[in-house]
Amino acid sequence: MSARGKARKRALDILFEAESRGLNVGDLLAQRLAEPRRAGQDDHPVPEYTSVLLHGLLAHWPQIDEALTTYAQGWTLDRMPAVDRAILRIGAFELLYGDDVPEGVAIAEAVSLARELSTDESPGFVNGLLGRLQEVKPTLV
Repeated sequence: MSARGKARKRALDILFEAESRGLNVGDLLAQRLAEPRRAGQDDHPVPEYTSVLLHGLLAHWPQIDEALTTYAQGWTLDRMPAVDRAILRIGAFELLYGDDVPEGVAIAEAVSLARELSTDESPGFVNGLLGRLQEVKPTLV
């Protein structure tokens, strides 16, 4: 797995943990940055790209959730599995606001995470929803 792939996975872990524990994502990220040992991550610092992803996602959270809600036909964010929701938020951030990541790469990386960590149907769902966001991107940003 590439360095950015590991950073995406770490961002997903933090998003999922924050939601599961009812914590603020920004606060949990700040804690992980300040005290990696307490995070249970074997003293591995949070990769810089993880911080970029999560800070960017936090800055665009309402727009990302609105786009996901609008284009996830028949699905509300609350109805999606938590891991899929986190993957989609990261993928949507990279797709819509990540200027240094090609759109196809953003989608492929999100689909890869879904394939590795979620249900059998999740990769297709993630691919379809992010593909739709790619199509309408000029109207969103």
